[in-house]
Amino acid sequence: MPSTRPRSAKFVVSAAAPKDFPPADAALPEVAIAGRSNVGKSSLINALCGADLARTSRTPGRTRLINWFRVEPAKGGPLALVDLPGYGYAQVDRSMRESWRPLIESYLEGRSALRAVVLLVDIRRGAEDEELDFAPWLLARNITVIPVLTKADKLGKAQRQPIAAKLQKDLGKGPALARPILFSAHEGLGLDELWRAIARAAFPPKAQA
Repeated sequence: MPSTRPRSAKFVVSAAAPKDFPPADAALPEVAIAGRSNVGKSSLINALCGADLARTSRTPGRTRLINWFRVEPAKGGPLALVDLPGYGYAQVDRSMRESWRPLIESYLEGRSALRAVVLLVDIRRGAEDEELDFAPWLLARNITVIPVLTKADKLGKAQRQPIAAKLQKDLGKGPALARPILFSAHEGLGLDELWRAIARAAFPPKAQA
């Protein structure tokens, strides 16, 4: 889709601990991507970047670092997409998954450049306990949440909207909760809409004087 292909995109850095985070830059807003390890996170990031920058794997749960990608969208200023470690995958040792939590929470609670979290949910599974806890946690901290239903091509069109409506209801209420977006990396479905939602969060209109 030419209208959504960015002008440029590149990997910046990985961080295993807060001390490894790159300096926050107010001029470079950050939008984090979060979701289960098998939700299609890398495919979504690659679709946004217009290049295979995020590693995809047949073994979910491999991403144990926070990864930064600098992207210059087709329209608007540059921003950083921040890939958070996946969660909720049974084959990853529970103690290991728990060890990632302080890293993720340190980023989410202390990152001044963070503008929004894109929260991915597999359309075939809907929101589960982790998402139902995570979204209100973010909203309570005034962090914009952009829900995305991935793998939408796996269901018929008539099935998709009721699931999106249920997700909107399940995640809670608040001005920081965006409308769920139906997405398919395979078909390019929802890519333009997702970029618009990211742009609104990253570059909010200035308050009128």
